[in-house]
Amino acid sequence: MQETVIPRFDPKDVEDHKLMAALSYIGILCLVPLLAVKSSRFAQEHAKQGLILLIVWVVGSFVFWFPFIGWALGLAVLVANIVALLKCLSGEFWEIPVIGQYRSKIKL
Repeated sequence: MQETVIPRFDPKDVEDHKLMAALSYIGILCLVPLLAVKSSRFAQEHAKQGLILLIVWVVGSFVFWFPFIGWALGLAVLVANIVALLKCLSGEFWEIPVIGQYRSKIKL
């Protein structure tokens, strides 16, 4: 498994774009910081991770029909969204286990 490095951000960038980055973890609103704040590395990293969570949620919605597996996946995505949102609002970056490493593959 590839180890990824958690990026460091400029404190001014974090403070200026904290709320915009928080939109990343509210479903389809992840597109707002992804497209509107291209100059903010902090908002972009959160938006990419939020987009991956959204994709997992949409693809996983087909699995939700199966008892236990669907519920476990749904709960995992919900918990990841909440933790990432809280970290974002506190000015931190939390790489979501398993899926967070794929954010570097998104080029926009």
